[in-house]
Amino acid sequence: MAKPHSMENPLFFPLALLINIFTIGITANANPSLTLDYYLTSCPNALDIVRKEMECIVQSEPRMAASILRLHFHDCFVQGCDASILLDETITLQGEKKAPQSKNSLRGFDVIDRIKNKLESECPGIVSCADLLTIAARDAVILVGGPYWHVPLGRKDSISASYIKAKTNLPTSDQNLVPLMAKFMFHGFSVTDMIALIGAHTIGLARCKNFRERIYGDFEGTIDQSNPISQIYLEKLQSGCSVVPTAIDENNTTAMDYVTPYIFDNSFYQILLRGEGLLNSDQEMYSSLFGIQTKKIVRKFAEDGIAFFNQFSDSMVKMGNIINPDTIETGEVRKNCRFVNT
Repeated sequence: MAKPHSMENPLFFPLALLINIFTIGITANANPSLTLDYYLTSCPNALDIVRKEMECIVQSEPRMAASILRLHFHDCFVQGCDASILLDETITLQGEKKAPQSKNSLRGFDVIDRIKNKLESECPGIVSCADLLTIAARDAVILVGGPYWHVPLGRKDSISASYIKAKTNLPTSDQNLVPLMAKFMFHGFSVTDMIALIGAHTIGLARCKNFRERIYGDFEGTIDQSNPISQIYLEKLQSGCSVVPTAIDENNTTAMDYVTPYIFDNSFYQILLRGEGLLNSDQEMYSSLFGIQTKKIVRKFAEDGIAFFNQFSDSMVKMGNIINPDTIETGEVRKNCRFVNT
């Protein structure tokens, strides 16, 4: 058991320093270039169009709610919320879709295309793909039982993408707590923001590739005992993912919240209390020796769903406010979300 937080505990000092940076350092403030009524006159039906399309899509495939939310997350964490994740690779542009954290992980691009076509029919050249994706992510959460939040609008679409930043800026499923926190700190998020945003894992699936080491151990077969997992749950996971991966097995999926996989609620945190988080990075928030503060927040969200909803809404607005300054100067409204305008 970790000692009380004191300077005598060598494990505590680096975490305390990191938490202070989180708490009093960078903060993602409201972006003055975004407004709630941005399309009030130029495309007054924009939000209704996105909502109606998302209603049809999620009703026919509930899993798509998590997919659209993940797309938005991957977009904002690379070079700001600029729809760079939606760009297809061309001779002159290396996209982000093939980066390790995104390849075989992201889906829903056809959904964005469908909504974009509707918007272009109603208001040609007005609604950016970045705004479309931000609105769609909010609506996706609502449609599976999650909270509502106001979405400031007025983003421009990037004319570039960054494969390198997609490799380095995005958190990975096998990360330990301190590097995971550093990824969020880089974007100006607090510890509470991080834990709330990761709560998006209350919906969605993960591939065997992303949690095989958690259930079988490293290349020597050693399982990290600091991140506990119950024997019953371990055996269940192993039955769906073999110790020796194959191309088919690697893509087998399991719900990150096995209690209510298609309902946005706080059961994800309750699972962490039992040591049954699917991803190592998730369980670390509760089980890590460095998790003095994170453990308290996980418990709070596990006990109080309203507190989780309120914080998730606030943190999603903060994430949506991450704007690349270059996009403000050089951005555009793409006619097709997959390609820059010609």
